[in-house]
Amino acid sequence: MCGIVGLLVKKPALQAQLGQLMVPMLLGMTERGPDSAGMAVFGAPVAATKRKISLYSGLMAHGEHFDWAGLADALNDALGDTATVQASGNHAVLTTALAPSVVRHWILERHPKLHVLSTGRAIDLFKDIGTPAQVADRYNFKSLTGTHLVGHTRMATESAVTPDRAHPFTAGEDFCLVHNGSLSNPYGVRRMLEPHGIHFDTDNDTEAACRFLEWRLREGDTLKEALQKGFEALDGFYTFLMGTATELALIRDPFACKPAVVAETDDYVAIASEFRSLAHLPGIKHAKVFEPAPEHMYVWSVQ
Repeated sequence: MCGIVGLLVKKPALQAQLGQLMVPMLLGMTERGPDSAGMAVFGAPVAATKRKISLYSGLMAHGEHFDWAGLADALNDALGDTATVQASGNHAVLTTALAPSVVRHWILERHPKLHVLSTGRAIDLFKDIGTPAQVADRYNFKSLTGTHLVGHTRMATESAVTPDRAHPFTAGEDFCLVHNGSLSNPYGVRRMLEPHGIHFDTDNDTEAACRFLEWRLREGDTLKEALQKGFEALDGFYTFLMGTATELALIRDPFACKPAVVAETDDYVAIASEFRSLAHLPGIKHAKVFEPAPEHMYVWSVQ
């Protein structure tokens, strides 16, 4: 049992309040996921020649005291980059003009325990072990700004409680997925994807779904086409919430065993596993509130 939350604001004036609106949603899912929590936020993209790489140093000896500025300086000296870094404790966002694959390889060789959380032009990602309140405070979620967010609280059932197994999971660029449920065929999906050169970082079943859907997007599918193929390839009980640079997408398996509720107004689209995480939102009394149908695709775009 886990908790999922998502929020897309339709009006630019609300982008500065995104984190403030989301934190109560995340905390409302504490009982569904006390082990770890995470958040992916999408905002204004960096220049097309740049990429943002979210990094986590909590698995390293220095932890929150890791020398982030030294990392950027060493990268620039070694590879001729002009990378900059914004750090907060054991989390940092490195902005680089280099190809992400080059940066990943350089980091792996020098700091094998430095974990790459996400890559893209629009996404910043935070996740860690601890209660949702602890993680939200640690990374100051209430200050997050942007157009949309995807969040998760985890109650581990099929793999260890570690930062890298927390959600959201990411693959490729500007794509993330959170999951409530369990897949029955994640290793079959892995065996199908590995011949395509797709590498897995964990034994978490959610990673299989994330990498499958991102692979379909990379192969040229639209998001809806990728989700339709997901219905055919992914077996189990699931509610998936996904974020791209410009969209939120929600699907439930054909049996719809895992709960979800959506509230939509002229100002926002809000999604959670239970209504209690939506009850504080402004204008909720006048929102269109509904339970997503099984095996149906719901996709909302940034306006």
